[in-house]
Amino acid sequence: MTGVNFHGIWAIYRFEMARTLRTLWQSVATPVITTSLYFIVFGGAIGSRIQSIGDVNYGSFLVPGLIMLSLLTQSIANASIGIYFPKFTGTVFELLSAPISAVEMVIGFVGAAATKSIVIGLIILITSAFFVPLRIDHPAAMLAFLVLTSVTFSMFGFIIGIWAKGFEQLNVVPALLVTPLTFLGGAFYSIDMLPEPWRTVSLFNPVVYLVSGFRWSFFGAGDVSVGWSLGVTGLFLVLCLGLIVTIFRTGYRLKS
Repeated sequence: MTGVNFHGIWAIYRFEMARTLRTLWQSVATPVITTSLYFIVFGGAIGSRIQSIGDVNYGSFLVPGLIMLSLLTQSIANASIGIYFPKFTGTVFELLSAPISAVEMVIGFVGAAATKSIVIGLIILITSAFFVPLRIDHPAAMLAFLVLTSVTFSMFGFIIGIWAKGFEQLNVVPALLVTPLTFLGGAFYSIDMLPEPWRTVSLFNPVVYLVSGFRWSFFGAGDVSVGWSLGVTGLFLVLCLGLIVTIFRTGYRLKS
């Protein structure tokens, strides 16, 4: 096969997006309700005690963390179930025998998962505007972080979907690793508020760099430099790419 099979990529992408459209109301309503509850609980309970962090209102400070929390969880969930379901139903053999390369297959699945996550992130951003004043100092950087994070963690979710042997394993990494790291990664507070040695320990949490970089795009300041944020995100992207290449070269769990 020569050239890029855009029809194959589009077929996978369209199928995955159609699966989401069948539950459109749930896909839209869930992040709106969840975001509203976060603002009511965190903004009301904690915001009454912490008026601001730096020169940023605490309610506004929450916005990047809330979006990042949803991006990580949704990207992983969408991509993992997208590739796991064909394995579960046995239709993965049709994919593997179709005239489409591994790269094109990954683009289709990861592209659809990332698109869903980006849309949800934008929905949360719009919902936030009804609760707090929004401020985005670097809109281009905000969109870049939004896309880069969604693509990176959709690839991570794709890897989890291939690794998982059952539906229970699909939730192991997000529930026991990603969500706790996000809550401990400065999503709802600045790590500068932590005493030593906990602030230093937090710097070993990769989510800190994701949240910090994304928050920098909003307010022009973060817990770590934006260069470090981009570097850590890029490193994780390269790692995921390497793992996916290895998976397709070895056929690891693709047919089981």
